[in-house]
Amino acid sequence: MHARAPLVTPVLIAGCIIIMIGFSIRASFGVFQIPIASEFGWMRADFSLAIAVQNLAWGIGQPLFGAVAERFGDRRAIVLGALCYAAGLVLSSYAVTPGQHQMLEILVGFGIAGTGFGVILAVVGRAAHPENRSIALGIATAAGSAGQVFGAPVAELLLGHFPWQTVFLIFAGAVLASLFALPMMRAPQPASRAELEESMGEVLSRAFRDPSYSMIFLGFFSCGYQLAFVTAHFPAMVTEMCGAIAPNGVLAGLGITTTSALGAIAISVIGMANIVGTITAGWLGKRYSKKNLLAGIYLARTVVAAGFISLPITPATVLIFSVLMGALWLATVPLTSGLVAHLYGLRYMGTLYGIVFLSHQLGGFLGVWLGGRMYDVYGSYTAVWWIGVGVGAFSALVHLPIRERLPSAQPA
Repeated sequence: MHARAPLVTPVLIAGCIIIMIGFSIRASFGVFQIPIASEFGWMRADFSLAIAVQNLAWGIGQPLFGAVAERFGDRRAIVLGALCYAAGLVLSSYAVTPGQHQMLEILVGFGIAGTGFGVILAVVGRAAHPENRSIALGIATAAGSAGQVFGAPVAELLLGHFPWQTVFLIFAGAVLASLFALPMMRAPQPASRAELEESMGEVLSRAFRDPSYSMIFLGFFSCGYQLAFVTAHFPAMVTEMCGAIAPNGVLAGLGITTTSALGAIAISVIGMANIVGTITAGWLGKRYSKKNLLAGIYLARTVVAAGFISLPITPATVLIFSVLMGALWLATVPLTSGLVAHLYGLRYMGTLYGIVFLSHQLGGFLGVWLGGRMYDVYGSYTAVWWIGVGVGAFSALVHLPIRERLPSAQPA
């Protein structure tokens, strides 16, 4: 009888640490929306465009860093990503115009790409035993949510004691500190002989000819739109639109006395709920059809978002929405990455998933930028929120025709 393969490995631990720190910072940018715009008198769309550029650069950088990892080594790609991330934060702390901030967010976006899902999930996927791969991808994804739990509240706390520029410098130091986990990042290469014999061009050509890959690409768009919009704008939306917090209520008793604090806590609650959601999605992905699970998640997101914006926005509905949306937040990531690995193999998973992730970040760019632009025009986020509901319904539908079977490899 063979012993069961261990689920928790040094590679998984290191990947979780790096993703957790990187995503705690990335999830906190919405907290800086009002302080930075207020200091310089920027329009809401100015800072929104900076975060939109960050999301776009993250998406463009994802397949590039995946290719760097597969050509020169995973750890070198992660180090390069961390250096870009830290440099972008440090230089952004000196930005005084919208244009400067927007250009420097390109560096931050590349940094997130090099230390985020595309590179880390490919390493974790290769290192995991096949029977544990789906749940390992779920745990690594959940680490991003764990970072989100404390990222926004820590940023809010630091902003109470330091100017935003100093907080950016502190965050840059945290990114570099995550590199101490790299010695554990040694992943085997459990690729089949056929995968090793195929070139990257052959694998990419096979994927691009497969309609299922196109549908995975299109379906990931709404995930980026919804997540980036909520991360960048939800704290400000809650601050301005939420009803007053009762001075003697439960929230006040927990120390949440302002709507700005509630906005930061909402991002944290989303992260806490998603720790359970992503691990559950990884566990389910081992047992059930990944494409059907993805369709169900997008449908549930559509219902939750439509229900929230249709009701009066109060502290109670904010927290209920945060729990429900949090359970679905990054649950798509282990299923999408696992589906790509299942269909096209592990050898070039980083590049293939990175290309799919570009769609996610195109959606993120549109969600963040459109949120700021339409806020400046209409004075509210309602219209852009309903657009998110629509693209979520589209993603639920587009996953249904995916053929979840292994496409036959073409002879070399």
